[in-house]
Amino acid sequence: MNIGPVPPAAATPGSNASLGLQDFMKILLTQLTYQDPLKLMDNQAFMAQMAQFTSLEQSQRLNDKVQQLIENQAALQSVGLVGRTVDVATASGQSAGVVTALLLQGDAPLLSVRLPDGSVLQDIALNQILSVR
Repeated sequence: MNIGPVPPAAATPGSNASLGLQDFMKILLTQLTYQDPLKLMDNQAFMAQMAQFTSLEQSQRLNDKVQQLIENQAALQSVGLVGRTVDVATASGQSAGVVTALLLQGDAPLLSVRLPDGSVLQDIALNQILSVR
């Protein structure tokens, strides 16, 4: 199907990574506006596009919920580390210390680890924890 040129209002590159219902309606209206009157859009093709869009939207929602679940699980696991001795991978090598604080801001929890010499390592990510004792 030849839809012709896309009006500037329907083309918004880089504005948002995911398409919403409004974007789909703009695309659909553009297709209907520029369709060849001798070759009208097939009802089955239209319904297939609707079903594909619905499926895509549901997949995006599911991905968002799974990501939120993973973040919540990481936060719950990190709470159990407070007061525990951990081995941590740092830029200068491996260190052992006690988790003294937990920061739950941002995408992932960050830990503070007090080393035996009294110094504190700040902003330790969960993937830097090598072992928990």
